[in-house]
Amino acid sequence: MSSAVFSYESLVHAVSGAVGSVTAMTVFFPLDTARLRLQVDENRKARSTPAILAEIVKEEGLLAPYRGWFPVICSLCCSNFVYFYCFHSLKASVLRGRQSSHSADLIIGIAAGVVNVLVTTPLWVVNTRLKLQGSKFRSADVRPTNYSGIWDAFVQIVRDEGVGALWNGTFPSLLLVLNPAIQFMIYEGLKRQLRRAVLRELLSVEVLIIGAVAKAVATIVTYPLQTIQSILRFGQLKESKDKSKLLTSLRTIKCLLVNRVRKYGMLGLFKGLEAKLLQTVLTAALMFLLYEKIASCTFRVMGLSSNHYKRR
Repeated sequence: MSSAVFSYESLVHAVSGAVGSVTAMTVFFPLDTARLRLQVDENRKARSTPAILAEIVKEEGLLAPYRGWFPVICSLCCSNFVYFYCFHSLKASVLRGRQSSHSADLIIGIAAGVVNVLVTTPLWVVNTRLKLQGSKFRSADVRPTNYSGIWDAFVQIVRDEGVGALWNGTFPSLLLVLNPAIQFMIYEGLKRQLRRAVLRELLSVEVLIIGAVAKAVATIVTYPLQTIQSILRFGQLKESKDKSKLLTSLRTIKCLLVNRVRKYGMLGLFKGLEAKLLQTVLTAALMFLLYEKIASCTFRVMGLSSNHYKRR
């Protein structure tokens, strides 16, 4: 059991996933900026992604779409390292060389996601604050912040809001473990089916397509919760004095969802979805391609057989 959890193979998957995700996110980072701004700034009208990005550049400068890049990349690197490591180590422990299934991939993905959320949520809270700092909001009630960097943001949040604020949005994040779990279930399932059909290693374009399809489905299914997660992480809720008790409660999530529907209609739950789909599908496709190539090359260098690699 311990040899499966603490294995060199799991480390290779974790490093490959982290490197692939960081590279892909860097390429498509401005699209994520547009998505986050639409989710949090309620008075900014949802338009095409290029129009939103042009608006941000005009108002805040040429580098504004890359604001908060470093903390996001740090968080993403840690998050994907933890997720890929947990997913593949748990898979090796549970399956013990047997062929996986859709249900096994889903359950293992959920377990890996829970570990990932509990470990890395503080990093995502800080990077959300830094990414939105200095932004020109249409909402007048958004409070300005003044963080000089990652560590300063941690210190100020703990000092002004308490340690619990670092886990703002944890409850919707735990619900959102379904996102990567669904994504990995679809990706691994499609990969197994395609390998059986073609009896060879998958081509780069095939990996891109199945990675994109898997992420698109997972994103559409879970997007309303992603919007609520962003609002909670931003820490701008002021309606209740009992805020610390409500942030991680199902009641708060329900109220936010209902209020958004009342204010904007059902489509308000999907505000920024175009930018999110564009960003997340392209990022996931490139990430999976890089992950597969890095892991495959590393296993070849290690002298492991192709059958060992294919058992995934």
